[in-house]
Amino acid sequence: MAKIACLLTSMFEDTEFTEPAKAFKEAGHEVVTIEKEKGNRVEGKQGEATVSVDAGIDHVLPGDFDALFLPGGFSPDILRADERFVNFAKHFMDNDKPVFAICHGPQILITAKTLEGRTATGYHSIKVDMEYAGVNYQDEEVVICGNQLVTSRQPEDIPAFTRESLNLLK
Repeated sequence: MAKIACLLTSMFEDTEFTEPAKAFKEAGHEVVTIEKEKGNRVEGKQGEATVSVDAGIDHVLPGDFDALFLPGGFSPDILRADERFVNFAKHFMDNDKPVFAICHGPQILITAKTLEGRTATGYHSIKVDMEYAGVNYQDEEVVICGNQLVTSRQPEDIPAFTRESLNLLK
C-alpha cells in the first residue's frame, strides 16, 4: 500500500482533506500530514475539521513517500510561500510520482513550475493562473494527466477525485 504525503496548514477546505484521506485510509494507504512542525493543530476554513500534524517539513524526505495529496482552501496559497513545501511537491512531479490536487491545491504546483504542458483543472478562480503556468485547463470534475496527476475543481468533485486517485494507486 502507498504512503501518501499531505501538505496541509490551517484554512484548508475541510471536506477536501477529510473525505479523500478517509477513503485512502480505508483502502489501506497511509496518509501523513506535513506542516511546519509535528504536533501543530491546523483547522479547516469551515471549522469542521481539526488535524494534528504528523510530521514537520524539516523532518521528512519526499523520497520516503509514494504519492502527494494537496487539498484546497487557502492552505496551498499559504504553503507555497515557503520554498520547503514547494521543493517537496516539485520532487513528486519531477519523479513521476502520483500527485492528487483539488481546488486550490495546484497553486503549489504552479509555484514549483511543474505544470507547463500538462492538462489539469482547479478552482475557477485559479484558472488564469494555471493558464499562465502553461496548463491546458479543462473545466471538468476530474482530469487525469500522464497517469500521474489527478486534479479536480471543488468539493462537489470529491467523489470523482477520490475514485481516480485511488485508481492511480492500484
